[in-house]
Amino acid sequence: MLGGKNLEVKEKIIGAIKIAVKSAMEGGVLKNSDDLPEIVLEVPPRKEFGDFSTNFAMQSAKIFRTSPRKIAEEIKTRIESAAWLDKIEIAGAGFMNFYLSRDVIYQELANIYGAGENFGQLPAKNNQPIQIEYVSANPTGLLHVGHGRGAAAGSAIVNILRAAGYDVESEFYINDAGNQMENLAKSVNARYLELLGKNVDFPENGYHGADIIDTAKKIIERDGDKYLGLPEEERLKILEDLAYADKLAELKKDLSEFQVEFDSWFSERTLHPDKVNAAIKILRDKGAIYEKDGALWLNSTKHGDEKDRVVVRENGVPTYLAADIAYHKNKFERGFGTLINLWGADHHGYIARVKAAMTELGFNADNLKILLLQMVSLYRGGELVKMSKRTGESITLRELMEEVGTDAARYFFLMRSIDSQLDFDLDLAKKQSSENPVYYIQYAHARICSIFRQAAEVGLSLGNNPPQFELMTTDAELDLVSKILEYPDEIEKAAAEFAPQRIARYAYDLAAQFHSFYRDCRILGVGRELAHARLALVRVTGHTIKHSLGLLGVSAPQSM
Repeated sequence: MLGGKNLEVKEKIIGAIKIAVKSAMEGGVLKNSDDLPEIVLEVPPRKEFGDFSTNFAMQSAKIFRTSPRKIAEEIKTRIESAAWLDKIEIAGAGFMNFYLSRDVIYQELANIYGAGENFGQLPAKNNQPIQIEYVSANPTGLLHVGHGRGAAAGSAIVNILRAAGYDVESEFYINDAGNQMENLAKSVNARYLELLGKNVDFPENGYHGADIIDTAKKIIERDGDKYLGLPEEERLKILEDLAYADKLAELKKDLSEFQVEFDSWFSERTLHPDKVNAAIKILRDKGAIYEKDGALWLNSTKHGDEKDRVVVRENGVPTYLAADIAYHKNKFERGFGTLINLWGADHHGYIARVKAAMTELGFNADNLKILLLQMVSLYRGGELVKMSKRTGESITLRELMEEVGTDAARYFFLMRSIDSQLDFDLDLAKKQSSENPVYYIQYAHARICSIFRQAAEVGLSLGNNPPQFELMTTDAELDLVSKILEYPDEIEKAAAEFAPQRIARYAYDLAAQFHSFYRDCRILGVGRELAHARLALVRVTGHTIKHSLGLLGVSAPQSM
């Protein structure tokens, strides 16, 4: 698989630095050491600083007991004659900036062109499987915009990790046990009876959403009043099952329309009672759970929690924590090397107690990673939107998709780091202009498709002849090539940081670079060889934009 610039050339530079350092140590110029820092190459923020830079000389100065600039000079002297380098410059106290030769850049572009739509898929990491669990909403109502941010982020992280070569499985944990299901049954029962003309008191902890009425209406449309004469306990059980099925189906429908699919759906019910009791027994046997005031407590303060936590109440009913302990135990036992959970920021205090239980169960709690999602605020006309005009309740993901579209909703959710609060501008998301970032990116792809239609009309096609990329020498062309070559590195970083916003930003920057190229470089009406090379560059650009948008779960339209 093609790794692009970040794998082939990057490894070549790192290897050359290592050889140069070894040579300098063997020659007595630098002090011998087996404890050198990792050589990290970065793509500089400005092209005048080269194709790659490293601060290795500064990082190793204390070890070598000499100035960073002298270390950089010794490295430079030993590798600057390499054919794949144009030059090396030392900046400031010892930054090393590497400038690749044009031949290397053209060859990398040729490799990418040959890879076609596979560009962006990095080599397999051969890692232990990673499991990502996200959304995991209660099946008692419709998804809201907060769930939408989690759905967009979780699915994008799954896509990015897979593109980076990781083995990943996604899972939805269905919270289908406990009081919320009883409250769902009682709520639907009340609406069911009301719709059939009965006077009832709505349950104190019931769900008041309009979707509960919709569920009751569906049951009546299908089954009429056949449950009306049943004993209440029997009717509640039937309505709970029917409502649960309806809510789960609606939830899956909304997620599917939002470009979110899960590899597995795990029911909390399957944990009760056996798996929950088994986990509690192990923890009791290890002395990690103790009895106090008739309840069972997890000794989580031992592992940094602010206080111990109840796992089984005085009445013998397990808490949510008990089920979560059994669930995470189950996940580790399924063979996942890393567990990643996306939780709302209000679950911050929950992290220590779950990790404490995993440690006591003998698992490495460092392999449980929790990503916290911050709040989403919707704005329309510069004003904060708190409630849905349609229902007077929280705005649902479904309503958001209907108003701004799936593509805009996903991109706007992914523009910012998930650990920062997001202000979502509904008006901007609907604009069909370059002010709207997702429209701007999609328009670049549509323009590329239009270029190929125009080229076909004048008989210009790529065919099987290799493009003569060396004919492209202008800044506009080379800047676009340079941005494309950065893509694999962006995927690696986005995967390592669980940061889909990096890909969102990259896609926007690539689109901007392409629009500049399109403005400055004619494709039709120039010499045939140059037109062919530029058309091949446009093809690579189109593949990269489409791939990056695909990682975000956003479409790449052929016309707009």
